[in-house]
Amino acid sequence: MFDKILIANRGEIALRVIRACREMGIASVAVHSTADADAMHVRMADESVCIGPAPSGQSYLSMPALISACEITGAQAIHPGYGFLSENAGFVQMVEDHDLTFIGPRAEHIRIMGDKITAKDTMKKLGVPCVPGSEGGVDDVDDAKRIAGQIGYPVIIKATAGGGGRGMKVAKDEAGLEVAFRTARAEAKAAFGNPDVYIEKYLQKPRHIEIQVFGDGKGRAVHLGERDCSLQRRHQKVLEEAPGPSISASERARIGKICADAVAEIGYSGAGTIEFLYEDGEFYFIEMNTRLQVEHPVTEAIFGVDLVRQQILVAAGEEMEFRQEDLTIGGHSIEVRINAEKVPTFSPCPGKITQYHAPGGLGVRMDSALYQGYSIPPYYDSLIGKLIVHGRDRDEALARLSRALGELIVDGVDTTVPLFNALLQEPDIQTGNYSIHWLERWLEKNFA
Repeated sequence: MFDKILIANRGEIALRVIRACREMGIASVAVHSTADADAMHVRMADESVCIGPAPSGQSYLSMPALISACEITGAQAIHPGYGFLSENAGFVQMVEDHDLTFIGPRAEHIRIMGDKITAKDTMKKLGVPCVPGSEGGVDDVDDAKRIAGQIGYPVIIKATAGGGGRGMKVAKDEAGLEVAFRTARAEAKAAFGNPDVYIEKYLQKPRHIEIQVFGDGKGRAVHLGERDCSLQRRHQKVLEEAPGPSISASERARIGKICADAVAEIGYSGAGTIEFLYEDGEFYFIEMNTRLQVEHPVTEAIFGVDLVRQQILVAAGEEMEFRQEDLTIGGHSIEVRINAEKVPTFSPCPGKITQYHAPGGLGVRMDSALYQGYSIPPYYDSLIGKLIVHGRDRDEALARLSRALGELIVDGVDTTVPLFNALLQEPDIQTGNYSIHWLERWLEKNFA
């Protein structure tokens, strides 16, 4: 087992990893930019190292600085959290070249799943159902029109190296295809340095369902059910719940086994999430995230497992602490992402926290790096906390979420709390009757 782990991240996810390390008796090293010198993850870790100025490109994304921090502190392994370098195959290779351990999958698996066309081809070969679309990249408008005519409109054009909704455009008919195609390529080039795009059938009212998988890197893997992440704005998740309110036990077992078998076959190591669009009883693969997800706590809640602990164990060459038959769902869990943003524009609102009180009580978990007097810097993502609740069933989880939101106090900045208070009053949210398009239509109706 490792004696010391460096966390190559910040905020609540850095705290999450530090807590797991502390419970396992492992020393933790926090890294921080100059803007994060007073951050909670720096205060909580056993050691800390400043790795550069405020811009993430000169600090949290600086591979040499992170490797140097390991060498200075004697850390033997790096946990990447999510975002930043968590899915950068080049960084994984650099870590391994310096005789350090990357707590996550191998570089080859990150590379395969990081390109959406390669990922789709790989998943098809492994028996995972995929959305109808182009076999690979689409080079020109004429080719795009031919493929769209074959699979039928509407279609969606996606960047092969995409993420976060960038480089994605919908074309409802041939007339709109050319503009959508050129716009998607331009966005992809600007955001990822790669203009390549592909085309898929655009589903009308799908849900976003993701399967949590975990592999030991030796050919054994399990699934930990699904999460429903359908409440989204501009392809960014807002609320997640597990289990999904639209998924039956037989569907869960079927798609879960397909996913677990797929990652076992390629010898995948650690946590991963296989994401699908789900419509009319069918699952369609869209991508695989080769890291811990922001919404992993809802899975932990219903299965009673610590996914970060399992990541560390497997990276250290030890066994997972459960098999598929050990994993039984208990209750229902919901997570809402608390962002420092002004609703309805969702513009970031950095600033000083004048008062902070985290909710508590049975079945309530608040993952946040906030504290009274903390100044939220303007340089990073606006996520400032995740409120997670767990109940015996979905109704109890919803009631608990409403109660916890009422207890949460974050003064000094605008947050998305009012959005969730309003959403909980909606009948479709109360019954779980929503798709990936529901929230944006609701926002247009209520805030246009």
